[in-house]
Amino acid sequence: MTLLYRTQKILRYFISIIIVATVWGCRLQAQDTIMFPLKFRVGVELTGASRYFYEKEHAGLETFFSADISEKLAPTVIAGINDYTYLRYRDAGMMMYDFRVKGFYIKPGVDFNLLAPKKAGGKYSFGVGIRYGITGFSYSIPEINTENYWGRHQTSIPVNRAMAHYAEVTPAIRAEIMKNISLGWSVSLRKMISSGTGKDMQPVYLPGYGNGAKPISFALSYFIIWSIPHRVKSVIIHPEEEIIEENVDNSGNPPTPTYP
Repeated sequence: MTLLYRTQKILRYFISIIIVATVWGCRLQAQDTIMFPLKFRVGVELTGASRYFYEKEHAGLETFFSADISEKLAPTVIAGINDYTYLRYRDAGMMMYDFRVKGFYIKPGVDFNLLAPKKAGGKYSFGVGIRYGITGFSYSIPEINTENYWGRHQTSIPVNRAMAHYAEVTPAIRAEIMKNISLGWSVSLRKMISSGTGKDMQPVYLPGYGNGAKPISFALSYFIIWSIPHRVKSVIIHPEEEIIEENVDNSGNPPTPTYP
């Protein structure tokens, strides 16, 4: 009896599995499925790279790398370098100070694609990125000029090194213009956490952030992006529910049924 009981129990168990699998398979067949390409992406920011040709006081380069882990989510790292010089004049005959800063920055974070997978198709993105910025930089003021009753005086501030921290939110759009080549632009909203220099010496410029004296900074960026597909994911698309609307006449009431 024990052997027969165990055999019946095992048979019921397998029959239950078959029923569940059959029901699940039927539910999947009622849904559409698309093959979504997941990609690695490498990009270069165009504005900073071209700025040196018309603004010799500001040289910089920014790159980014991202990797799709799903049709909606991609961890991202942005990195760059800046070399900036700011000359402040009181008038044409007297320079007030000469501020110089150079450094690097890195912004790890994540990008969210808000487009439906069927519309995005691995080629288009409309979403938002969240990042944490870290900037290591050195700054100095080789020349500070002041003028008072006793005449003109000159001093300087030697090279100092500091580390700044800030948060960044980045709405962005990306579109593929040819196979595996895309263009994108983003608007960055940055919130200072720590400038690293204290309240008495706010940096005129922070690499990767902008004006270090402001608690909030904005920036507009343009990217050219190279994509490398690394695998394809099967994504289930839920069918849209059909909405049946009843015909109404001009008065807003349903029409009166007619009979043959």
